[in-house]
Amino acid sequence: MTNDPLLQPYRLRHLTLKNRIMTTSHEPAYPEDGMPKDRYRAYHEERARAGVALTMTAGSASVSRDSPPAFNNILAWRDEVVPWVRRLTDACHEHGCAVMIQLTHLGRRTGWDKGDWLPTVSSSRHREPAHKAFAKLIEDWDITRIIADFAGAAERMQAGGMDGIELEAYGHLIDQFWAPLTNDLDGPYGGDSLEGRMKFGLEVIDAIRKRVGPDFIVGVRFTADEAAPGGITPELGLQMAQRLKETGQVDFFNVIRGRIHTDPALAGVIPVQGMKSAPHLDFAGAVRAQTGMATFHAARIPDVATARHAVAAGLLDMVGMTRAHMADPHIVRKIAAGREDDIRPCVGATYCLDRIYQGADALCMHNAATGRELTMPHGIAPASERKKVVIVGAGPGGLEAARVAGERGHEVLVFEAAADPGGQLRLAAQSPRRREMLGIIDWRMAQCAARGVEFRFNTWAEPDDITQKNADIVIVATGGYPNTELFETGEDLQDAVTAWDIIAGDVKPAETVLIYDESGDHPGLQAAEVAARAGARVEVMTPDRVFAPDIMGLNLVPYIRELQGWDVTFTVMRRLLGLGRDGNRLIARIGTDYSDLVEEKRYDQVVVNYGTRPLDALYFALKPLSVNLGEVDQDALINGRAQTLLRNPDGAFRLFRIGDAVAARNTHAAIYDALRLMKDI
Repeated sequence: MTNDPLLQPYRLRHLTLKNRIMTTSHEPAYPEDGMPKDRYRAYHEERARAGVALTMTAGSASVSRDSPPAFNNILAWRDEVVPWVRRLTDACHEHGCAVMIQLTHLGRRTGWDKGDWLPTVSSSRHREPAHKAFAKLIEDWDITRIIADFAGAAERMQAGGMDGIELEAYGHLIDQFWAPLTNDLDGPYGGDSLEGRMKFGLEVIDAIRKRVGPDFIVGVRFTADEAAPGGITPELGLQMAQRLKETGQVDFFNVIRGRIHTDPALAGVIPVQGMKSAPHLDFAGAVRAQTGMATFHAARIPDVATARHAVAAGLLDMVGMTRAHMADPHIVRKIAAGREDDIRPCVGATYCLDRIYQGADALCMHNAATGRELTMPHGIAPASERKKVVIVGAGPGGLEAARVAGERGHEVLVFEAAADPGGQLRLAAQSPRRREMLGIIDWRMAQCAARGVEFRFNTWAEPDDITQKNADIVIVATGGYPNTELFETGEDLQDAVTAWDIIAGDVKPAETVLIYDESGDHPGLQAAEVAARAGARVEVMTPDRVFAPDIMGLNLVPYIRELQGWDVTFTVMRRLLGLGRDGNRLIARIGTDYSDLVEEKRYDQVVVNYGTRPLDALYFALKPLSVNLGEVDQDALINGRAQTLLRNPDGAFRLFRIGDAVAARNTHAAIYDALRLMKDI
């Protein structure tokens, strides 16, 4: 028994949800052939096993063939989806977790050159900026067909054992009808009247209810305020909510505020790092108060305290902690056990969504087991034999290695040359907007402290320091140093400074600054932001077709909002070939990969962001002394098995290097290296 508001059951018609925490619909892009197969099932089952009351699967399972996935979505229009859905629902039901799925037709929010190459259809003549397809203005026979598709998809989900469905009515086809800004139709489904615009969506709900009967949950996730001139206003949104309620066919609302047709608009709906937490919570609560409907909501509710407030204050009936559960699927279990301090925090990096919008699968920045539940553990089992582990470097990879080794029960010693842990993450956190990144470090330091891991800071480890410890395992996580050698020419830009220098404050920005960004990741724009704030006239240059290609739309939004207020220009498809001097100024030779064009420009300062080179001297000094000669069994690594290679019987220890000590990559790569190496040691 508990008085915690989050752990109280909730009755949704005939369905009892065991607590107030859910994961809202999201598509991690794990389907195979459009089906939610084993990887998809394992992902949701992990959260069900750990106590979440409701897992809402599928960010927008497609109901029609002319709604091809914008990324790797479930194809709910295919009959073969039913047995795969049944396996998923059965697995989650075994843990007392209800399962629903979100159904949609994307309308204009997809492309015609995907799937079967059918034209997209919409109530709007205008293309959506995010997906850039010009849709066919929907016809009457399209409407009839798509309504039937929705009903058929709902019936398949019911046959697959789902407890209910959620209709996705924000930004997608139903909302395109409902919203004044995206309904260009005349006649019964358009015009100026709300009744006409809502007609299509209400007919979809009616068709679904006739097909699935009264004992199947049907909810609607919809925009009750588009926060845009000419769009759905809060007053109009409440009228829509009341109309949905009056049908008697809708069981819950999942309230959204904002639009998703551009990256800046989407970032308002799904706030990222540095933005306000739970920005729409009070608005969702107002919808609940004025309609009396069961109300769900999720928009950057990353911590237990905010979630608890949402329920205790009567703002929500079910609170969505979706990205938070990607960081730590065991939130509910830890709340129930009084271990809230043990929850791995979501730091708002939004690496998960960045990846799916790049056409990849969703992964958490600092939980490498998320999405890899078939091979990677979320909980670390103790080892059968205690070993001595020495780790060099206390960046994210080194700390993850120390955490996992500590959980395994090993004796762990960490050397770190700096005074504080964190490595490059401390640079990232120099920007106030990105200070949450320190949560990746702080959580691991707390985990290590609880497991007796010993740290030696301000210590540059030499080979003798390592060999004297008689370690069984040595992990080199020394990271890298900024690369300033140009592509192919081999010229080392000794007159340039690095993005690290600017971000750390070791070098002050000059009056005119070139940021030459050949990596396309955060340090380039972070350095540009620092220089612009200092009053510099900044040019960001890249040899690529677009700038900062590794920073996807959601994370790019706050950079551009900041940089557009300063004297910053962006130059694409120009390559820095070399630097010379003209007194106190630098002469940049600039070319392009597209022609023989070469020009010269003068700057007061040139800042280079071109990745890192491994700090690997220690590794190579230790390599001949190791049992495995530093070799990694890649097949074992990929498939989650222990490293057992024996290449030097006279060796004293097993040696591995991880993260940027191997090659310039990112935080997730370093943490994943550490987890899959250490989990079996």
